[in-house]
Amino acid sequence: MVAPWFDVDIVESGTAEPVGDVAQAALQALRRPHGSAALRDLAREAVSKKKDATAVIAVTDLTRACPDDALVPPLLDELNAGGIANDRITVIVAVGLHRATTEPEKREKLGDRVVDRVRVIDSDGRDPSKWADLGSIPPYDVPGFTQKIVKDADLVIATGIVEPHQYAGWSGGRKTIAIGCCGEPVITATHGMRFLEDPGVRLAKIEGNPFHQTVTEIARRAGLRFCLNVVTDDRERVVAVAAGSPDRVLEELVRVGAALYTKPITKQYDVVIAGVGAPKDVNLYQASRAATYLRFAPTPVVREGGVIVLPAQLPEGAGEGPGEQRFLAALERAASPSAVVEEARRHFAGGEQRAVMVALTLQHCLVVVAASEAADVVTRAKLRVAVDVEEGLDIAYEHIGRPPRASLLIVPRAIHTLPVVTTPVSA
Repeated sequence: MVAPWFDVDIVESGTAEPVGDVAQAALQALRRPHGSAALRDLAREAVSKKKDATAVIAVTDLTRACPDDALVPPLLDELNAGGIANDRITVIVAVGLHRATTEPEKREKLGDRVVDRVRVIDSDGRDPSKWADLGSIPPYDVPGFTQKIVKDADLVIATGIVEPHQYAGWSGGRKTIAIGCCGEPVITATHGMRFLEDPGVRLAKIEGNPFHQTVTEIARRAGLRFCLNVVTDDRERVVAVAAGSPDRVLEELVRVGAALYTKPITKQYDVVIAGVGAPKDVNLYQASRAATYLRFAPTPVVREGGVIVLPAQLPEGAGEGPGEQRFLAALERAASPSAVVEEARRHFAGGEQRAVMVALTLQHCLVVVAASEAADVVTRAKLRVAVDVEEGLDIAYEHIGRPPRASLLIVPRAIHTLPVVTTPVSA
């Protein structure tokens, strides 16, 4: 129940007809690739050059709701049809600096028929012995490292979801390879202050975005030739599938995603409820994206001094991977949000970029995490705790000074919705 002093608006992402059968849609996309020969023809080409040619398919980890159980089997069929047998195909779960995936999680993500058919491994961003050096990556001379198994493969494919991304503008297959399969120095550099403070690094922005340029080039040097990517709606239902060259697939699905996710609003709000939902609410590292996306929209959705209420269950606390643990430690050890940012300017490690984005958000507004199972983690991260959304709104109302009327925006799926303020906002 929302208190009567709130004037409530709701903004949701657009609607599109969900794909009825994702596996069938994937097959159709593979038959009509954008800007590329068919995958089976790329496989034949690889085999013609090297009889025992190998292929790698990079997939996202469990924090992304990519339907890889439907996407990977037709990719395997295409590779087989082109002459690359199952024993020469590896599926690599692109975990970046997140925790490794368990065997049951691999089966949940990919399905038994994939795990029993080909080798499935995790990428390893911590062990330099598993990396290949791709050289210095422009425009900011990022050290380029990918997994050796990726660089050594004769054909590299990636799945992924094309959706607004805090740094890359839009995510997708190139990022699955470039970040998910990289060595730690790549994450440290691309998520450092040089990128975070670049005005070109923004949600839903590709033109003039150095992060986008960097990950595109890393993926190219790593050998990425083919993507099978999707767009999902705010209920994680697939609404579009495209296959082909990484650049063309991204272009096609950004067009779909922009129409779906970008929504006009007429003003900034005093308070915003930023819904998360599974799988992003698994930990604070992932769930905090909902708050920072609203802060770093083209114009901040919540006004300066306002409040973001973030309902998130957080069964894994801050997160169990090294990047997630660094995120929490960076927030906890600093005396203030501004100290988090200043420390990052002096020294930075991969994972701490999320701490910086949270700290920058806290310099703009209060963030209250409601209904979590990890109150201690929330407090250590310098965020306010509420037992539920109702208490979170009470805290928010007190914070903004108990005005006679207060504006409240509800964004049920804040990671899938990009509200854009259409009227000028005074400085």
